[in-house]
Amino acid sequence: MSQSISPLQIIPVLSTDSIKRDLEWYEKYTGFKFVFGDDGYAGLQRDNLEFHLQFHHNNAGDPVFPSVMKIFVSDIHTYVDEFVKRGTIKKEKLRMNTPWGTHEFGFYDLNKNAIFIVQDV
Repeated sequence: MSQSISPLQIIPVLSTDSIKRDLEWYEKYTGFKFVFGDDGYAGLQRDNLEFHLQFHHNNAGDPVFPSVMKIFVSDIHTYVDEFVKRGTIKKEKLRMNTPWGTHEFGFYDLNKNAIFIVQDV
């Protein structure tokens, strides 16, 4: 008989070749703020959301590898308006009523990580 576990949370970790540069970028373009870390590893938060950045040398032995992160929200329009004002996206990036049942928009960070803001409909 297997034991039941109760997960606490899941935290995406995105790779980067410059923690300092990316902390500045994420604060300016997404509102995520630095909460802990150093030049090798850092945590960012916004509201009850958190993700981390991990330094990689961006060479054959230690590449920066792009990932995809989806952030689910209850009201996509609030985020679209904010991210347009921040200069992160253009309003045309918003896709309403996708075939898979969402409203969403996406963008890339400086390491080609794809970040999507998604509202289920």
